[in-house]
Amino acid sequence: MKSMFKKRIRFLHLWLGLITGVIVFIVAITGCVYAFQEEIQNATQDYRFVERQAKPMLAPSVLESIARSVLPDKTLHALKYNTPDKSVEAIFYSYEPDYYYIVYLNPYTGKVIETVNLDETFFHFILDGHFYLWLPRELGQTVVASATLIFILMLISGIILWWPKNKKAAKQRFWFRWKDGMKWKRKNYDLHNITGFYISWLALIFALTGLVWGFQWFAFTYYKAAGGEKSLVYEDPGSQKNLLDKVPNPVDKVWLQMRRTYPQAQSIEVHPPENDTMSIAANANPESGTYWKIDYRYYDQYSLKEKKVSHIYGRFPEATPSDKLLRMNYDIHTGAILGLPGKILAFCISLLVASLPVTGVMIWLGRRKKQH
Repeated sequence: MKSMFKKRIRFLHLWLGLITGVIVFIVAITGCVYAFQEEIQNATQDYRFVERQAKPMLAPSVLESIARSVLPDKTLHALKYNTPDKSVEAIFYSYEPDYYYIVYLNPYTGKVIETVNLDETFFHFILDGHFYLWLPRELGQTVVASATLIFILMLISGIILWWPKNKKAAKQRFWFRWKDGMKWKRKNYDLHNITGFYISWLALIFALTGLVWGFQWFAFTYYKAAGGEKSLVYEDPGSQKNLLDKVPNPVDKVWLQMRRTYPQAQSIEVHPPENDTMSIAANANPESGTYWKIDYRYYDQYSLKEKKVSHIYGRFPEATPSDKLLRMNYDIHTGAILGLPGKILAFCISLLVASLPVTGVMIWLGRRKKQH
């Protein structure tokens, strides 16, 4: 009975692996390459940095005007002020029509340093493969998310198959015991079996955090199971239109208030309202390299009264543990939650995950050859 159960699990593990192997390999390899994208870009893109000057940075209204003159037919999404030795990023983003540009500006002089179309960059290509397999977004996201769900089943079935029958068998399951003259087939089997066991627990975390983006129903269930009560859908709180009492240069005033409130922030973002009913969104990040501690705030563009929101992207001090769990999702998925050691760990795990379909197919081919 027990043997029949494992036989069925082995059959399931095999065919699920054959069906999703190529997808798992692509997603893992692209994730591996993307792990150090921030460090690589900082090392290779000089336009991200400026010489620090002993004078104040230019206000958003000044930089906004300069940036809009560079891309007059695009929508300005946000102005991101970084540390004093870094350029300001004027972010132009739209989902429909689809585009993503960043105009890098000197915050002291307003000089345009560089204009980058992110859709044409190497790391955008890698991320597109990781999320969508370079397919149209809707189709690619469904395929990758479905393959990730199947991969979770494979991890579970793999642990069941790995589980040793007795103490004697366990000695060969926890570490490589290769001897001189041992056949490559046996070594390949151990690579798949033992490596798969040791990385399965962390691979499961990466897979689950990936599913949060893949399926809305999973994100909702995951959040609610953690005790979450807010909305996961971003919604602008809006502004009460009042032209008679409108505050002059409201975006500049919000930016100055954010700078006073967060003097040690690694970045401060302000979002000029796209129409006369939207709020002025602003946020401050106390850390570089992670995003979960960002404090999001929203202001009426006419009165500058702060607005409350009912979704998870609000004030950090008011975030519940379940809110923080969802906000941590990207940082956990990339390993950034643990800093550079976490990114190195994510890189290694992704590389080993990519090896599993390869070693698995080699095991299958070896058995087929033996049967014939």
